[in-house]
Amino acid sequence: MNQIKIFFLVMVFGCCLQLNATEPFISIEKNSETIVLKERSVPLSILVTSGMDNGILRAVKNLQSDFQKVTGSEPNILNLVSEMNSPLIIIGTVGTKSVIDDLIKQKKIDGKSLTGKNEKYIIQNVSHPFPGVSEAIVIAGSDKRGTIYGIYEMSQQIGVSPWYYWADVPVEKKENLYFKKGTYTDGEPAVEYRGIFLNDEEPSLGGWARATFGGINSKFYEKVFELILRLKGNYIWPAMWGKAFYDDDPLNGSLADEMGIVMGTSHHEPMAQAQTDWHRYVKKNNLPNIWDYSKNEKVLQKFWKLGLERSKNWEKLVTVGMRGDGDEAMGEGTNISLLEKVVKDQRKIIAEVTGKKAEKTPQVWALYKEVQEYYDKGMRVPDDVILLFCDDNWGNVRKLPDLSKPLHKGGYGMYYHFDYVGGPRNSKWININPIQRVWEQMNLSYEHKVDKVWVVNVGDLKPMEFPISFFLEMAWNPKQFNSENLLEYTERWAAQQFGEKHAKEIAGMINLYAKYNRRVTPETLDSKTYSLENYHEFETVLNDYRALAVDALRLKEHIPAEYQDAYYQLVLYPIDACSNLYEMYYAVAKNKELAARYDLKANYFADKVKECFERNAYLDHKYNNEIAGGKWKHMMDQMRIGYKTWADGKENIMPEVTYVYDDNASKEKIFQEKNGYISIEAENFARTSHSDRIHWEVIPDFGKTKSGVTTFPQNAYPKADENIYLEYDMNFESKGEFEVQLLLAPTLNFNHNKGLRYEISFDGGTPQIVNFNGHYRGELGRWQSEHIIKSATKHQISQPGKHTLRFRVLEPGIVLEKILIDTGGLQPSYLGAPESEILH
Repeated sequence: MNQIKIFFLVMVFGCCLQLNATEPFISIEKNSETIVLKERSVPLSILVTSGMDNGILRAVKNLQSDFQKVTGSEPNILNLVSEMNSPLIIIGTVGTKSVIDDLIKQKKIDGKSLTGKNEKYIIQNVSHPFPGVSEAIVIAGSDKRGTIYGIYEMSQQIGVSPWYYWADVPVEKKENLYFKKGTYTDGEPAVEYRGIFLNDEEPSLGGWARATFGGINSKFYEKVFELILRLKGNYIWPAMWGKAFYDDDPLNGSLADEMGIVMGTSHHEPMAQAQTDWHRYVKKNNLPNIWDYSKNEKVLQKFWKLGLERSKNWEKLVTVGMRGDGDEAMGEGTNISLLEKVVKDQRKIIAEVTGKKAEKTPQVWALYKEVQEYYDKGMRVPDDVILLFCDDNWGNVRKLPDLSKPLHKGGYGMYYHFDYVGGPRNSKWININPIQRVWEQMNLSYEHKVDKVWVVNVGDLKPMEFPISFFLEMAWNPKQFNSENLLEYTERWAAQQFGEKHAKEIAGMINLYAKYNRRVTPETLDSKTYSLENYHEFETVLNDYRALAVDALRLKEHIPAEYQDAYYQLVLYPIDACSNLYEMYYAVAKNKELAARYDLKANYFADKVKECFERNAYLDHKYNNEIAGGKWKHMMDQMRIGYKTWADGKENIMPEVTYVYDDNASKEKIFQEKNGYISIEAENFARTSHSDRIHWEVIPDFGKTKSGVTTFPQNAYPKADENIYLEYDMNFESKGEFEVQLLLAPTLNFNHNKGLRYEISFDGGTPQIVNFNGHYRGELGRWQSEHIIKSATKHQISQPGKHTLRFRVLEPGIVLEKILIDTGGLQPSYLGAPESEILH
């Protein structure tokens, strides 16, 4: 039976979510609906066309190697075929005078499904492709990258993870492989440019690359580019701390172009030139280091022209515009007309170097930090230039297109962050990115027509393996994900790395540790973050991480030996090391508390701090020197303990301790006021009000405590006659004027700085309208640090007893996590008081 994958069926009928949109086509069981791909003593051959693109040939050779890993034997690569060549895989690209074009002419392949498509592949069985060959499997691409993606899809399905190198995921041996008859594809990508940014790469990634490859060079980038392609990405901003991609290794540019990677440069490095290129250029030519177009126009123009000339034969996305030197804001006197002139002159250079109109060269303008203010004040670039919106460096989208107005013809992109160097404090060490928030914000972006560029700052690349996979998978097809299947994706990803047996348990661990790390980033965590006094908060969060670490350590004993290295990197180390941090800072807090009372128990906790600090070093040493035979030297060199300012230091610093010496909570949800407060998790509403257009959804595991509740679709703005609200029932013991605190996800005023508004009221009274993020008054650092926006209003409760709170949204994108009502006894805490009891 011919099985053609139409990937919107996944969304319509709720089919099992795959790590890719292509349904499984490899089996180890032989039946009437399969053909032999590989059997013991039956050699497999791969047919390629003479003169095939070198980038595709690289992928073919990797496929050859992948079959060897799985089956123990390497397929033959052929340019000619005979009757003896079966089983046979035929690989090629439409329109390249290959055997694929011949098969299309014979109507054995549907040419319309490929011709004119972008980065699409089909994988199918074909009967009698050649005389004497009864059946073959065809991997055909619409273009170079389409063919490459088809090749790597085959690799994944036979059992080679994209992370086989970067996370040492082993390959399960299989003696027999069979292809399920049918035609398979995952269509075209929804986002045109999909990639990563290697940034903040010292000391960890840089140190590792120097120890492994002698530097961040073409040998290093070959591994990075292969990973991106295996994950169906196509774009990169290269490492840039003291590095210049094209200049550091002359092979870098040609390698990227050969492999099929679109090169870019970061948001502040225009015209295919790195910041480091500039410093080398002025030094070499004895020129003044004046990165100011109003003062150094001719020198900058010549410098930019050299960048375009050097890379003119290679595929790239050219960054235009200008920021200050060193990724800083431009000077005080910078004005819109000057920056518009910069872009105009850069486009003249592009046209001059390429010999084509500027609009024929893809370009992007990044609205990063203060540059967004120029855009808000009216600065514009030509219609063909992609506008790259940016988050706030912490995963909160700052601005999105106004769908009520004409859209920019060049389209929109999003620069997102998994890693960041900057205030309120660096976040460089470990994964702090629950995919629930990544999905919610990137879906918000996609629903607002942001579909030209998705690029994410991944820092050292490791240990961001899981969110990188998710980000690039979502960039290919955002519609495959929804609020209900994110954990299912995590389970599928875990199964790809570790097999099915422990996948659910591992997925739960990955899901939880990212959630815990998003409550407060490890670098921001300290002894004062959580409350020792109120609600047993610090002890509760510590026990959360303790339980997770115990589970991870317990499961380690059941993981087969060949998976231990991958398990350490992807699961155990991030959990164990972060749990250890919580142990340490809890001990610091207890030491301070007890020492202040001259209690000798303070000494136990002082020793505990030292023990945890030493264990932190031990875990890093194990990662750097013992895992995978010492392969990852320096990869965990990033400090995380002892921050004095927002910036990191070179080494961890143990917290100060004090020694004390002898001398010296399925019924009706009515929440009960108790101990002077009411606390309600957002998902525990009594009633909801939807419309035909807009509905509420709970996003499990979103945010800092239990979940988040928001409206979908994310681009639907409630009309005046649409009552989109949640209601919560509660029983007051007291009366008076009380403060209601709403804990909201730190979504920013992406709607052209208008801000997001909600209405809040009790018992049908006149609502208060609150714009909780319209104008910043110094709160941004706190929002970023605490990963929450606390919005407070005052309300009069005239009588004790049952009352109903109504929360109505006036814009999309508002995510409610928790409600706190202070009736006189609410105590300060980081996560907010535990949920109140339900009245029975």
